[in-house]
Amino acid sequence: MKHPGTLGITVVILLTAVCTHAPAATEQDYWPAWRGPAMNGTAARGNPPVTWSETENIKWKVEIPGKGHSSPVIWGDKIFLQTAIDTDQAPSTEAQPAPPATASPSGRGGRGGLSGPAPKTVHKFDLLCLDRNTGKVLWQRTATEAVPHEGHQRTGTFASYSPVTDGKYVWAGFGSRGLYCFDLDGNLQWSKPLPTMRTLMSFGEGSSPALAGEAVIVVSDHEGDSAIFAFNKVTGAELWRKERDERTSWATPAITEVDGRMQAIISATNLIRSYDVKSGEIIWQCKGQTRNVIPTPVFGFGMVFCTSGYQGSSLQAIKLAGSTGDLSGSDAIAWQVNRGTPYVPSPLLYGNRIYVFAVYTQRLSCYEARTGQPRFTDQTLEGINQVYSSPVGVADRVYCPGRNGVTVVLKNADTFEVLATNTLDDGFDASPALIGDEMYLRGNRFLYCIAKR
Repeated sequence: MKHPGTLGITVVILLTAVCTHAPAATEQDYWPAWRGPAMNGTAARGNPPVTWSETENIKWKVEIPGKGHSSPVIWGDKIFLQTAIDTDQAPSTEAQPAPPATASPSGRGGRGGLSGPAPKTVHKFDLLCLDRNTGKVLWQRTATEAVPHEGHQRTGTFASYSPVTDGKYVWAGFGSRGLYCFDLDGNLQWSKPLPTMRTLMSFGEGSSPALAGEAVIVVSDHEGDSAIFAFNKVTGAELWRKERDERTSWATPAITEVDGRMQAIISATNLIRSYDVKSGEIIWQCKGQTRNVIPTPVFGFGMVFCTSGYQGSSLQAIKLAGSTGDLSGSDAIAWQVNRGTPYVPSPLLYGNRIYVFAVYTQRLSCYEARTGQPRFTDQTLEGINQVYSSPVGVADRVYCPGRNGVTVVLKNADTFEVLATNTLDDGFDASPALIGDEMYLRGNRFLYCIAKR
């Protein structure tokens, strides 16, 4: 899922008018990023259960140490996810937390009642690898130990980023605690420090790294000096860094290739920007999103769909081919919706339909992705109270987990049709992963493998 302190990550395979740079989803079992191999929340094949409970269609259930909203990513028989473990130990003198970044000239920032205080104890920032067949922990590596310099939104965690893998390496970003590259056996290959971020109202961090060809793209948008980085994915060498005029945002970069150029598209408060992955130069930019952007864009039909929902609503479908410069108010915006769009969960693009929640409520809308024509709007998913997790689609079904442990399964159709409502003994803020006939749900305490039994 994605929210202040609950986000996920991106790799590239487009199912429509943009070029692909990874194996087709049908070639092997993998869910290499938090929005899946197609980067839109869908799996090309598979048939997970429609119904389940604590006693029905649960292949295994394991408790995850620490706290985190990192969504599971999968390659073959290995599942990777991140967690933060409070050791309850006071820091030594040399382990004191770094001070937060100094305030910018605009005086942005501040602290509010929605966020917890900065911790006083050492936390371990860990990457876990689990066996996909049994849920057994194969290895657990501590990337770093530190006292976080600020707190997070009370529903967030210090491990709200999701990792990303290409089947040879796995990259885990811990924001202010750095970026780490491991091989699939848990051997650290390299690490890089990242800026110490000062987030809006201490809401926390969560924008995950994204793979873009031979580069790993990382965004640090906060109340200090925001920036975007590109690192060589094998060596960790910094390829480029560009300053960003942005406040705190949490959207993970979305990667695609258009007109022969690989682009990293980042949705944020001031502007949506498309960066040339090779040089870091801005290809195009566009106004139109709200504050505190969290959802990651999705691609389809030669467009990128960007959305946000804090202090306003915006869903923009922006044409990609030939777009350069400032697109604000231009014909490059194919269509736009200004009501009922998500603050926290990212959209689901499934076939020719795009699904969006309103803010983080249980109200769901569906639009025809090519035209923006509404199929249904503001339909309530009974049984769910709030939604942080991003929905996923497979087998012509849409799976929508809620924060209270209820998952509603819908038919992927132009009309609103509930197929099932399922309840588990955990709450879900992370987004599901789909592999074959199995679905993996990371809760506040447990990781579930849901499969027909």
